[in-house]
Amino acid sequence: MYLTRFRVNVARSGARYVLSSPQRLHAAVLAGFPGLPADPAARPRVLWRLDHGDRADVRLYVVSPDRPDLTHLVEQAGWPTLAEPDAPGWESRPYRPFLGRLAKGDRWSFRLTANPVHSIRRKDGEPTKRTAHVTPRHQLGWLLEQRARHGFDLLTGIAPDAEEPLHRYAVTVHGRRDLSFRKQTDEPPPRTATGNTNRRGAPVTLVTTVFSGRLEVTDPDALRNALTHGIGRGKAYGCGLLTLAPEGTG
Repeated sequence: MYLTRFRVNVARSGARYVLSSPQRLHAAVLAGFPGLPADPAARPRVLWRLDHGDRADVRLYVVSPDRPDLTHLVEQAGWPTLAEPDAPGWESRPYRPFLGRLAKGDRWSFRLTANPVHSIRRKDGEPTKRTAHVTPRHQLGWLLEQRARHGFDLLTGIAPDAEEPLHRYAVTVHGRRDLSFRKQTDEPPPRTATGNTNRRGAPVTLVTTVFSGRLEVTDPDALRNALTHGIGRGKAYGCGLLTLAPEGTG
């Protein structure tokens, strides 16, 4: 397993193009792994996430079974003239040594971009429909539901006895984004009733949010699985990648 960090040069038109659609960025990430099976179901899980600092500070993180080659991204969305053999424009580090050191009771700062959803039924007898959580309170409620199965608990903050979870836990819910784009597939475009091909894929809408805070490890094996396989839905579109850092470093 490898953890990779790539800084995006947002001043370049190629970067703005690839950042304009999670579908495009997903394809660009997968292009860094030659020899992937054509069938998506047969591919190993590759997680990715975009972190936005200020307008000029955008970083791409990737967790993958193999070390990626992101030369194409450097040429399109990086600083190709500054690339050198020892500094190609991205940084990849083996992830397993870190994963192997995780222990119950460890405390870490964490960051997660996720697609918090729930299933609802508007009328009796109707099938359930998956719907996004849109308020910080409900989004945090979704994260609280994930913690046990994924091997962690959220640490309490400065008001541990507060009834409101947003005040009780050491976590910030921020960076909500409402995304809408067309899904592209490898299948031939369908024909319309007039016989013309329709090259526009199915519409995709996605609500994402960022969780930043502090956690404690309760089940190292479950947390390792979460770190390498992701949490929640929307993983192909930049959701689900949880990363840890020493407390106080963000």
